Amino acid sequence: MARRHPVLRGLAVFFGLVLGLVVLAAVVTALRGSDAMDRLTLGKHVAVVELRGVIQDAAETVDALERYRTSDATVAVVLRVDSPGGAVAPSQEMYDAVWRLRDRKPVVASLGNVAASGGYYVASAANAIVADPGTLTGSIGAIMEVGNVQALADKIGIGQTVVKSGRFKDIGQPLRPMTDDERALLQNMIDDVLSQFVAAVARGRGMDEAKVRELADGRLYSGAQARTAGLVDDLGGLDAATRLAWARAGQTGEPKVSRTRPRGRPWWLDLLGLDRLPELGLPSGLFYLYRGSLAS
Repeated sequence: MARRHPVLRGLAVFFGLVLGLVVLAAVVTALRGSDAMDRLTLGKHVAVVELRGVIQDAAETVDALERYRTSDATVAVVLRVDSPGGAVAPSQEMYDAVWRLRDRKPVVASLGNVAASGGYYVASAANAIVADPGTLTGSIGAIMEVGNVQALADKIGIGQTVVKSGRFKDIGQPLRPMTDDERALLQNMIDDVLSQFVAAVARGRGMDEAKVRELADGRLYSGAQARTAGLVDDLGGLDAATRLAWARAGQTGEPKVSRTRPRGRPWWLDLLGLDRLPELGLPSGLFYLYRGSLAS
């Protein structure tokens, strides 16, 4: 019987190992974040849920918060926020999910490099907020940006004929100036969102709405300034927040920690150190993803 060539045998072993690693990665990915996996690996633990980058969608974070809300193995949750803000509705959805979670177990928000606007909106629902002294936070407010390219269009001879069903249907039309009525309409909407933001922070922080409104002029605060203003409870990093959550859950000794990696990011990005891909062309702050009438 002919012996298999050493090179072919080596290739077979190599591809067998690769296949095994792929299968193992798939199994771990499927089990990651499940209560059964948590019990198997940690027992009682603090779960760290990361909210990073510009907020555009709430589904993944809400799913993680709901999963830990019903997990018997998870005794507390740390929401690690490193976000300059984002869209209004997803921020509000995550805020509500944090409130549902804190009805069952302690939630501590840990503010990283930046936790501003929509990022702070979500964090304000936690039982306690811990920030580094140099964290950039606050920026309580809302913004809408509508471009105008009329001067450029006139220069190169571009125009547009608009047929609309109502006088506000083409609000934000980039080829003409915004009217006073349109500006007033958008300002009223932004003011309404600000009132929602102020009410959310007041509820989460246990502060008077009038006091929050004094702080809600869109300015950024350092972590130390935010603590003085009452927007933050303690100064410290992620470890301090984790220990606080562990203690609030009535646990003693060194905390056991489970970290949730966003499901939408392939595992190999973490392996290669590419887990912080930049978001390009997206504004910060609490904003509406509206780019004028062409977006409708």
